[in-house]
Amino acid sequence: MNNEISENLDFVELVNLIANEHRIPRIFRQRPDYFQCLRDFEFVERLRLSKSAELYVHDLIKQTIEHPTNRNFAVTSKHMLLMTLRYFASGSFLIVCGDFVGVHKSTASRTITRVSRAIARLNSQFIRFPETEEEITLTRQDFYAKCKFPRCTGIIDCTLIKIRSPGGEDAEIYRNRKQYFSFNVQAICNVNLKFINIVARWPGSSHDSTIFNNSSIRGKFERGEMSDSLLIGDSGYPIRPLLLTKLSIAKSSTQWG
Repeated sequence: MNNEISENLDFVELVNLIANEHRIPRIFRQRPDYFQCLRDFEFVERLRLSKSAELYVHDLIKQTIEHPTNRNFAVTSKHMLLMTLRYFASGSFLIVCGDFVGVHKSTASRTITRVSRAIARLNSQFIRFPETEEEITLTRQDFYAKCKFPRCTGIIDCTLIKIRSPGGEDAEIYRNRKQYFSFNVQAICNVNLKFINIVARWPGSSHDSTIFNNSSIRGKFERGEMSDSLLIGDSGYPIRPLLLTKLSIAKSSTQWG
């Protein structure tokens, strides 16, 4: 009986030895403190945000993204945000962004997704179209004070955000006029270049005017919720009482502005 037990234990040890022979040992890399090792302008060059702005965003999403414990050398919430900002700023490969804070690319992938979703949930706090009469009046006054343009509440345009082919039967609707796959994202900003409305659900083949015609913002203007206010756009939009575009040919110095 004892001999059988001994033989079984030897067999288990042999199996464990074979199974672990080619296992790569875990390496916990040093994670640099970029707030200390980078000067202010170097920090902005790499992340496109100042240190104070990064800390502000970090405070907003810290409780959402941080891990409940520090087991297994968990990535801190501050490093999670730094890695995500590096990815946004450079558009680089996950392995490069992971190296930025000393983690594997699989960890980088999960982290960037986690932080991106946390930031996206803040949209209603910062991206707000003027709604009350006071907000509309203040926005119009700011435009006139800076640009001498009356009644204006925003500047509208669309931009193509490149993506990989989503595949499937509808993949080609995401191919834009420049022949790459994308979303066509509509954005409206105020005179201070702050986004006040974003529509990011239309495929790249959609025309700018189509997106605007189906947006809730158009409904606000047509229902009279914005008084006699108007938007300014480019030639991708038709001229309407609520949306003005630039002249294709200026015939006088006044028209040139």
